[in-house]
Amino acid sequence: MSLSPAARSLVVIPARMASTRLPGKPLADIAGAPMIVQVWRRATEAAVGPVLVACCEQEVFDAVVAAGGQAVMTDVDLPSGSDRVWQAIQRFDPQGDYQVIINVQGDLPTLEPHLITAALAPLAEPSVDIATLVAEITDPEERTNPNVVKAVTGLSAQGGADHGRALYFTRATAPTGNGPLWHHIGLYAYRRSALERFVSLPPSPLEQREKLEQLRALENGMRIDCARVDTVPLGVDTPADLEKARRLLSRT
Repeated sequence: MSLSPAARSLVVIPARMASTRLPGKPLADIAGAPMIVQVWRRATEAAVGPVLVACCEQEVFDAVVAAGGQAVMTDVDLPSGSDRVWQAIQRFDPQGDYQVIINVQGDLPTLEPHLITAALAPLAEPSVDIATLVAEITDPEERTNPNVVKAVTGLSAQGGADHGRALYFTRATAPTGNGPLWHHIGLYAYRRSALERFVSLPPSPLEQREKLEQLRALENGMRIDCARVDTVPLGVDTPADLEKARRLLSRT
């Protein structure tokens, strides 16, 4: 089963310069190009639809356009990346031509393009509102690391279904007992109507407690399914991450 051909997809990459741990990271040079341009390239290589950068600084807009990409300016004071994505969509596609929106974080310069494609698969089920990605945790340290978000889903470690329903997301080690733990990868594919509803909802109690925005959707009865993938992309949050990304892309 696949998405209807009428369900056109649009990739949106939110980006802002005011990172707490790595200020100005969208324009950090990686293998001769700003990081945001490297992310735009990976998303373009996925070939699932147009790729749009949602930014709030002119220098980011200019860097994307200079590389041949499309960008939309958004308000500076939006509360989250999801809100930035939604505002960019409204400005870029007010007529609603694109019904599937893929939110790719702007700090994934080494993202493998096939992961973007994988995120679309769960939306073949009409009752799924939002799709995202998980990979099995193999590093014992990650099992208890609160910075590694776990998706509680009934996927088995070997074989079986390639995606399953998300019951919860947590920074704790969960679920208990024997079986795999799943590292949540923060890349989302939304039905446009689901994203519109999501950004209209107020922050929820569990979202605020766990500091995990996706819990707002679950607390309001929205269905999130997780597609199983084999790799966790490198997120650039620190100077050390940036150096690692530079080493990886300098080899390609």
